[in-house]
Amino acid sequence: MKLPALFNIVPSVLALATILVLANANFVRAENVKIEPNFKPDPIVLNGESGGSKTSDCGNIALTPNQTLEVTESLPYLRLAVEGNGKPTLLIDGPGGRFCVLPDSYSGGKPEMSGFWQKGNYSLYIGELSQGQYTYTLSISQQKKK
Repeated sequence: MKLPALFNIVPSVLALATILVLANANFVRAENVKIEPNFKPDPIVLNGESGGSKTSDCGNIALTPNQTLEVTESLPYLRLAVEGNGKPTLLIDGPGGRFCVLPDSYSGGKPEMSGFWQKGNYSLYIGELSQGQYTYTLSISQQKKK
């Protein structure tokens, strides 16, 4: 193989490898959780990294969801709460629309959403109001807050 031809192939191979690595990183990022009535354990606790490179009305979010939920039957009550070191937000995109949940004093400074959830698939983005990315804990429960 001639040296100039090698210089044409190597950048293409490197670009393709980079695309595959980034695609796999995004694919692994979204954890799918099936939510059925009376699921166990309750709460389901998931961890990840908040924030991302995309600016939104719900803070900085990742390009792909942090988690996806499949609610198999409509539920009269489900509660999602996020805790983290920064200023996390919760962006929910599902059958009922797109909702941004910000931290408030009622929920102790953490984003929390509860109530009726209809059957369907939900994409969850854990955003960040401050600059940077922080670890978070997402709690999913059918138990009402005490």
